[in-house]
Amino acid sequence: MFEPFNLTGKYAVVVGGAGGIGKAIAGGLLQSGAVVGIASRNLDSLNEAADLLRKQANGRVEVFQVDASEESSIAGLAENVVKSFGRVDILVNAQGFNTKGPALEFDMTEWDRLYTVNVRGVMLCCKVFGKYMVDQGGGKIINLSSVRGIRANAGGNSAYCSSKAAVDLITKSIATELAKNNVQVNALGPVLIATKMMEKVMAEPGRAEQYTRNIPMGRLGKVEDVVGAAVFLASSAANFITGQVLYIDGGLTAAG
Repeated sequence: MFEPFNLTGKYAVVVGGAGGIGKAIAGGLLQSGAVVGIASRNLDSLNEAADLLRKQANGRVEVFQVDASEESSIAGLAENVVKSFGRVDILVNAQGFNTKGPALEFDMTEWDRLYTVNVRGVMLCCKVFGKYMVDQGGGKIINLSSVRGIRANAGGNSAYCSSKAAVDLITKSIATELAKNNVQVNALGPVLIATKMMEKVMAEPGRAEQYTRNIPMGRLGKVEDVVGAAVFLASSAANFITGQVLYIDGGLTAAG
């Protein structure tokens, strides 16, 4: 039977796998049959996420600690993943954060910190894991971007928007370099996702309307909306798709 979304026999690592979206993607890969490793800096959060994932799906989940801002730490992560799994077929870069502030007053130390995680960390993971994928004859890299990579926002998002634009071009550039090595590199560009972290914000009067007024489908994204797209890009169904940013946005970018 042709099962293009079946990931049985595949080995995946999700950097940022203890966070809301990263953890959900890890769960989707696990439920689709992959063996999954989740990685981040906080070991307690990783263990908590791994326990939850094991309860949700009957599969193998491993925990790996990493500082995604340091090349030596990422190199160690890749070495440990390959030592544990034997290979790495799927890399998801789900690390990242947002710090808001007026452009004319933005703290450049905070700017550098954001770029270190959102841009340098993604590039380093693509570089290090990409080498393993080229050597083994193929693989999938999925970077977490945002609609903010192509749509500016006046709410103090100059650092975040520009960092996601950088992720988009890193994705496209590396995709063209590795295309002949059977390594597909794509990105997911969601609109604001209703994670648990957003619950308090969305409970504020008028916030839900503020965030959804320009979304044709009239709602925020859900984590499961991102999961399905990630599983698709990780699967053989996407073998001829590379260098793309898949927008999970309820029609926001289509509407201009």
